[in-house]
Amino acid sequence: MIPPKTILQKFITKDILCLIISALSLLFSFFAIIPLPFNAAWIAIILCGIPIIKEAFSSLISSFDVKADLLVSIALIASVIIGEFFAAGEIAVIMKLGSLLEDMTVAKAQAGIKKLVQLTPQTARKISNGQELIIPAKDVCLGDILRILPGETISVDGKIIRGETSVNQAVMTGEALPVDKGAGDKVLSGTINQFGTFDMQATHVGEDSSIQRMIRLVQSADAGKAKIVSLADRWAVWIVAAALITALLTWIITGEIIRAVTILVVFCPCALVLATPTAIMAAIGNATKHGFLIKAGDALEKLAMTSKIAFDKTGTLTYGLPQLIGMQKFSSAYTEDEIFLFAASIEARSEHPLGKAILAGYTKSSNQNLLALEKFQISPGRGLQAVINGKHIIAGNMRMLSEWQIDIKKSHSDFIQKYLSNGCTLVYLAIDNELIAFFALTDTLRPDASHIITNLKNLGLTSILLTGDHESAAQNIAAQIYIDIVHANCLPVDKLKQIDLYQKTGNNVCMVGDGINDAPALKKAFVGIAMGGIGNDIAMDAADITLINDNIKELPHLLHLAKKMMLTIKHDLIFSMLLNFIAIVLAVTGILNPVVGALVHNAGSVLVIINSSLLLNWRENKNYTYPSAKEQI
Repeated sequence: MIPPKTILQKFITKDILCLIISALSLLFSFFAIIPLPFNAAWIAIILCGIPIIKEAFSSLISSFDVKADLLVSIALIASVIIGEFFAAGEIAVIMKLGSLLEDMTVAKAQAGIKKLVQLTPQTARKISNGQELIIPAKDVCLGDILRILPGETISVDGKIIRGETSVNQAVMTGEALPVDKGAGDKVLSGTINQFGTFDMQATHVGEDSSIQRMIRLVQSADAGKAKIVSLADRWAVWIVAAALITALLTWIITGEIIRAVTILVVFCPCALVLATPTAIMAAIGNATKHGFLIKAGDALEKLAMTSKIAFDKTGTLTYGLPQLIGMQKFSSAYTEDEIFLFAASIEARSEHPLGKAILAGYTKSSNQNLLALEKFQISPGRGLQAVINGKHIIAGNMRMLSEWQIDIKKSHSDFIQKYLSNGCTLVYLAIDNELIAFFALTDTLRPDASHIITNLKNLGLTSILLTGDHESAAQNIAAQIYIDIVHANCLPVDKLKQIDLYQKTGNNVCMVGDGINDAPALKKAFVGIAMGGIGNDIAMDAADITLINDNIKELPHLLHLAKKMMLTIKHDLIFSMLLNFIAIVLAVTGILNPVVGALVHNAGSVLVIINSSLLLNWRENKNYTYPSAKEQI
């Protein structure tokens, strides 16, 4: 089977070839370069005109769908009937050019669903009568006991019945850090077991599992997504009616059918059709220079009409990696340097992101060699322990402290609560069963996040945070960068529902995200923007726009560009309609014939293209105030 993208490329290549041949035939027709037994313009009429006529009348007959192509077809047929073949061919070529430009802006990849399917493990390790059996994942039944080893992807939803571990849930929740799990905790399909081996009981299998529900969300989210209708088609009924009435009255009053045909030719909405795709193509070129890949042809048009912009947190507003931000010492028996050295020495053996962050923080501040370990042991989902210089060292979470019955004093609790309320993750260090210190880690904000949110607010957009993180972490981030609305603890379906709820209340929402868990929301949103540098392929496939270099500081420029593009389209339309009005008056009075009328009319189309091309190198004027989303066309 030929991939959709390959088919589209072949289709576009074929259309470009037809357009080139047709344009050359018009030159042969106009200048009579080579004598032919027929008018060379017939080549353009057949190659470019017949498909337009076929499509227009097919839509009219099957669903009474009146589009701009209908008037084009009428003008083309009328020109042929009175023998003005060059005018007919010229109309066909200019309309084919507009159609081709539109098709080229719409092309995008459709491989996201396949990639999601590939995330689901094909096999599972079932425990039956004390033995491990490898079975197809699709054959797992409710209640089956499965064993999950370190590094494996969980095949179905379930509940842990034995063992402890840490699970990377980024695929479902977007959380930056693995989540500790033990007996009684739920685990989701598609997530990755990091460290410990555990047994689980299947609670949701087959089509009911989380990863399968995610697939259905991505498939269905696009179905209800509003599509932008081209301005020419939006006004087509009125244009067609006005053209036919004017041409008919002119024929009746003057008795000259050539005047009526000329009116149809100059009334032909060539510039109207070209205004949108040419401006979009130029704006796409501009956006590419600033690190954006525009995959959906109408993405910028819709972006100009957004009223709210929603952000995922991890990997979008933050870097998605934990960073050590502080240490709190509780004992005077050790210096901060000694405590840091103990922690770095034991965490050097850890594969956990928190441990790596502590080690990275130490290596930045000290070049002292790490200490040797004895009796090193990992407790999955809890922490580490080892003997260093005869001292028993523990580095882990609160559960680890509880296991060793290490008390936390009331004065210590106040410091701990302060960091937890700010969304930090804490790693506690105990020496010989006494709490000595804790290390505070958090996901790091991008340095320009606050400036970006402020610029977007100046454009009239309300900012929203949609994150799988806990409420305290989400509120802490939002407060730092002045985000207006916060929704925490969001699973993929929750993000999609929030987007849907906002849009049902009349808000056009732009969603910015980076992970698989953002894919349904990116699809559902009026416009989806995916982080391309670190973003998941599935998120990028689901989005309308991809940020290639992963630099969100250019987001305000993209919003400015979208609004400028809509203003350019509006100006092009006003100009083309004014030119059309003058040409119609001249046609009614008999000053223009069909050929000259087509040339004058299409000169307007050329000017529209030139004006649109100015968007290629445009940069926003920060003192300019753009219309609100509701004022856009």
